[in-house]
Amino acid sequence: MVTADVSVRVGWPADAPGIAAVQLRCWRRRYDAAALPLPSEDGPTGTSAVEDGPGEGRLTVAGLSVTDLAEAWRASLSRPPEARHRALVALAHDTVVGFALTVPASDPDADPASDGEVVELTVDPERTRAGHGSRLLQACADTLEADGFTRAVCWVGTTDDTLRAFLTSAGWATDGATRELQEAAGTVVRQVRLHTALR
Repeated sequence: MVTADVSVRVGWPADAPGIAAVQLRCWRRRYDAAALPLPSEDGPTGTSAVEDGPGEGRLTVAGLSVTDLAEAWRASLSRPPEARHRALVALAHDTVVGFALTVPASDPDADPASDGEVVELTVDPERTRAGHGSRLLQACADTLEADGFTRAVCWVGTTDDTLRAFLTSAGWATDGATRELQEAAGTVVRQVRLHTALR
């Protein structure tokens, strides 16, 4: 039997350790452990993060470990809040190298029946530039469309030029919406919303 070396599929509870490891490695890359406060943890979604290295001590003090994060992911994947909350994983052979989450959009100006949201799109920093992000993004669009959504949105940090350029190159565009999120430590994160038509 011939199998693909790379693929994207729906995430299963057994993928939890792999997702947690990718998330933690991305957090180390995204946040300078010596200079920036850790983001508040409100579950396995909406953060990206690191299992070892310079940030390990701070993550341990904050109560974050790859084991705990994997348990949170396992629970989330076993019992999603509703049917249209989806987790997708990018695989290289049988190793998780990225993940994405799609949900009904919850913004005040969104229609949760027709607007879906990509709330997380993360690729292992050691596996970028290999097509995993593009495959994940296409799988997100396909999944949202199959769930009946006609538009997809994604919030992007104003300083995240890489993600913004990636989405723009795939046909996404800003829709004029902006927001500011304040983390527990008082850090303000500014974001812009991008969108694309699914049909």
